[in-house]
Amino acid sequence: MLDDGAAEAAAALLWQHWREGRRLAALPASMRPSSRAEGYAIQSRLEGRDGQPLFGWKIAATSKAGQAHIGVDGPLAGRILASQVFPDGAEVPLGANAMLVAEPEFVFRLARGLPPRSTPYKQAEVMDAVGALHLGIEVPDSRFEDFATAGGPQLIADNACAHQFVLGPEAPADWRGLDLAAHPVTARVGERYGREGIGANVLGDPRIALTWLANELSAHGPGLAAGQYVTTGTCMVPLEITAGDAVRADFGRLGSLAVRFIA
Repeated sequence: MLDDGAAEAAAALLWQHWREGRRLAALPASMRPSSRAEGYAIQSRLEGRDGQPLFGWKIAATSKAGQAHIGVDGPLAGRILASQVFPDGAEVPLGANAMLVAEPEFVFRLARGLPPRSTPYKQAEVMDAVGALHLGIEVPDSRFEDFATAGGPQLIADNACAHQFVLGPEAPADWRGLDLAAHPVTARVGERYGREGIGANVLGDPRIALTWLANELSAHGPGLAAGQYVTTGTCMVPLEITAGDAVRADFGRLGSLAVRFIA
């Protein structure tokens, strides 16, 4: 197990590369995580480095396309830092982003916390803790030169590729009566192309993804806190973007949101 000093050094190195827009091939062997637990120990030390309370969480690789994109075989949890959150309609700078994708996602806001405990959370009690459904677009990135071969533990340490996030509107209150797994989502990248998705691409259902996260953070983290947002993973093949692109995601009766990417 990595000791506290090694975990802190790894987090500091990742944070420095993040702020400077630089990449590294891999974490040095002396501070490289070899398990999910070690990855989360490093990731936890990224929280608060922007001087703000934690905004929420992301789930990476909840679809087969998302898993293939970063070279893993299952989902990963990451922290969304408040300094990286943008409103609907914002201009988002791509900067040194190497992934260059945008991901339309279902987003839950917690009305009450789900703290760590010894027994797994069931989906019904997780959904009882949800206060609202929002729409979102995640803009991930990695600090590794080849994120597809970095491996799960290093990607977890790298905040599960969390980077920027666009928070869209709150969905109408009757969303609870909808089948989110069957709910269609469409997106357009300017006039260049469009793409379609569905809630079932998110671990079978965004509610299943949220339940997975509650139990992942019960085992490996601080749990979920009231007021935090959880973006549950892309519901379609990630949208390839470049500076100048305007992306609009339409969730039908749940609403829509848009973002423009700048250099």
